[in-house]
Amino acid sequence: MRKLGDTDVLNKTIALRVDLNVPVKDGKVLDETRILAIIPTLQYLQKQNSKIVLISHFGRPKAGVFDSKFSLLPVAKRLAEILNMEIPLFASTDEVDFNADISLLENIRFLSGELTNDLDLSRKLSDLADVYVFDAFGTSHRPHASTYGAIQAAHSACAGFLLEDETCALKKATDTKDSPTLSIVGGSKVSSKLEVIKSLIKISDEVLTGGGITNTLLKAQGNNIGISLCEDSMLIHAKELLETDKVLLPEEVVVSKSMDSKEFRVCKIDSVQDDEMILDQVLSSAAAEKIFIAKKIIWNGPVGVFEQELFSKGTQDLAHAIASSQAYSLAGGGETLLAIKMFIDKSNISYCSTGGGAFLEFMEGKELPSLSALGFKF
Repeated sequence: MRKLGDTDVLNKTIALRVDLNVPVKDGKVLDETRILAIIPTLQYLQKQNSKIVLISHFGRPKAGVFDSKFSLLPVAKRLAEILNMEIPLFASTDEVDFNADISLLENIRFLSGELTNDLDLSRKLSDLADVYVFDAFGTSHRPHASTYGAIQAAHSACAGFLLEDETCALKKATDTKDSPTLSIVGGSKVSSKLEVIKSLIKISDEVLTGGGITNTLLKAQGNNIGISLCEDSMLIHAKELLETDKVLLPEEVVVSKSMDSKEFRVCKIDSVQDDEMILDQVLSSAAAEKIFIAKKIIWNGPVGVFEQELFSKGTQDLAHAIASSQAYSLAGGGETLLAIKMFIDKSNISYCSTGGGAFLEFMEGKELPSLSALGFKF
């Protein structure tokens, strides 16, 4: 993969594709993790006396239409505060200049052709600057103009430091043969995580599941799960996963008659009543021991409805167990990172990926368009 450290950027103009799709409410950035993640690349480019225009998407606006709800203005203001400098915001590619050290192009998805990887837009983006630097791992699975076409069209293109860190961490998690390796996959649907689980089963000694995925597996095992979230259409696939003997299911779960109820109980997995739903699971001593002895842990997804205090203990106990482990730990996905932020110190996880869909597709063994365009070897 072509890397920033190997690319001549001294006194150059740089078009830097980043992922600034952060949560914003009432004009205020709620979580600046993705903003802070690009700082090392920015600092390096500044030391090289480069002039930088940042490119990012924000939300899902209608293509070709400006909508103030999806403007990057709040992000530009927060970045300016963090860097203690003015960050001009350009409304279009035609307005871009490099009078400021760092500037920002308005939401790239306002431009027609971004989502369709339009050749003209790709060329226009690549022609903005001397070097096109891609540092947005979270969008690397999308073959869009700014994430794929512009890299291909650019005279010089390379990966930023965040992308380099991400790919190194994910390769380490998927390629190294450390044993025992434990993977943890939570989420509501088996269908959306089936290929991930299959891939992780190949490289893991065991896979611990959570959420609706566990519910479907429990039903496939013959247990009554009451009115719990479940995918009946995936029961055959769930049985196939169970046949690998690598799936680690809970011994006890937390059930309630509704998600809004203040009453709940802990019961064995074979004691769920017809009118109850599983909303959390208990971290068994056996599972805790497997986390403790693991050499490598891959974590994607909570094990319960952790945003509600009554059903958060399973995910909280899981987070604490991983944080206390001596294993190399890789965590990815928005809900996983939120759980880490809520329950533990992020520094106790070896690497937290900024990618959601990109993280999952990498784990599935898929080639990601942006990485392919940069010459990454899968």
